Amino acid sequence: MDDAGQPGGPGADPILIVGAGLAGARAVEAIRVAGFEGRLLLVGEESAAPYIRPPLSKEYLAGRADRDSVDVHPVGWYAERGIERILGHRAAVLDPAAHQVTLDDGRVLRYSRLLLATGASPRPFPGPGASLPGVHYLRTVDDSDRLRAALAEGGRRVVIVGSGWIGLEVAAAAKGYGNEVIVLGRGAVPLQAALGTELGGVFERLHRDHGVHVGNNTDVVELEGETRGGGTRLSGVRLADHTLVRADLVVVGLGATPNTQLALGAGLAVDNGIKVSATFQTDNFDVFAVGDVASVFHPRLGHRLRVEHWANADTAGAAAGRAMLGDSTEYDAIPYFYTDQFDLSMEYSGFGELARDAEVVFRGDRAGREFVAFWLTDGRVVAGMNVNVWEVNEIVQRLIRSNVRVDPRRLADESIALEDLLDPFPGTA
Repeated sequence: MDDAGQPGGPGADPILIVGAGLAGARAVEAIRVAGFEGRLLLVGEESAAPYIRPPLSKEYLAGRADRDSVDVHPVGWYAERGIERILGHRAAVLDPAAHQVTLDDGRVLRYSRLLLATGASPRPFPGPGASLPGVHYLRTVDDSDRLRAALAEGGRRVVIVGSGWIGLEVAAAAKGYGNEVIVLGRGAVPLQAALGTELGGVFERLHRDHGVHVGNNTDVVELEGETRGGGTRLSGVRLADHTLVRADLVVVGLGATPNTQLALGAGLAVDNGIKVSATFQTDNFDVFAVGDVASVFHPRLGHRLRVEHWANADTAGAAAGRAMLGDSTEYDAIPYFYTDQFDLSMEYSGFGELARDAEVVFRGDRAGREFVAFWLTDGRVVAGMNVNVWEVNEIVQRLIRSNVRVDPRRLADESIALEDLLDPFPGTA
């Protein structure tokens, strides 16, 4: 450390980033942009250079984007900026007292400051058959490659277990390849936990209109296999009511769990992610965490929030890089994500926990799937979703951040500009 308590100086230990995803890539980028010239190491379990994950269930899976398009930076970018990369290796042990990380091959890396950006892993199917040939999970670019190759054959019966974002996006891609697609979810409608019954119904109708079979209130208890040609392969999924749904291929989309093993082994505080401050600092001064693995204190909410969406990895990764150099700016971004399914494109901004049981106000054409939905709590916008309506997300975020009370009737009135709703006293000087 230098005299200011920041990493750097001749002979100093490097800054170490463990996790070579989007958050890690943005962190090393921000560190260099901020002027840090010392050693900077990026360690990743995957052999691929950092890439962006959303296309893996959207345009890349659907065959509309090539491999290079998902990379955060061209491969040469890292060497040009003196960023040392160790890829294809997992960080196995963290010793905060010794300021060192041991890799799975026994190498020991010392650090001055450490950022944990280890991400999350797909939640495995909890019953029998989770690893049968023909069962797919989607997290990495290799997962997407394997799934795309299987779907591209067309004419197959694809069953998707889980009706969340990943499940529905995969369903749209699978249908685009000419497969029969069945989505099985536990909620009354798809996306019920994320959007509620009314908005979830919009996505259910979308998929039904495009020929996807949607099964709600279903409980899959087993993935079954049968012996073919001397080996056992997936044959279908068994429901709790004993119904067998035949399948040539199953995609499990049951959410993800944060990769906190390294932090837990080091004795760092963990509760649905690694607990960090609004500047990404753990309870150890020189260890930070960001992205899917981090539960970050949010000033607006007054408690910690773990956000898995790519926009958080993108912006928070950069903010964490700056925080490691001493920037004390609290991270207070409003969560954002998007989806593309068939002919529907959507952006969502807001706080899901505040939107639960909130009043939903629609602006636009729900039947035609061109509208903006707002969630209001105590007359204040806490979340907003624009469906096939563009150039409004910024004002949606401004409405959320302003915390101003709005009249639901004015909010629904398309003749009134959304910008005008930021004025709580319209018509006054």
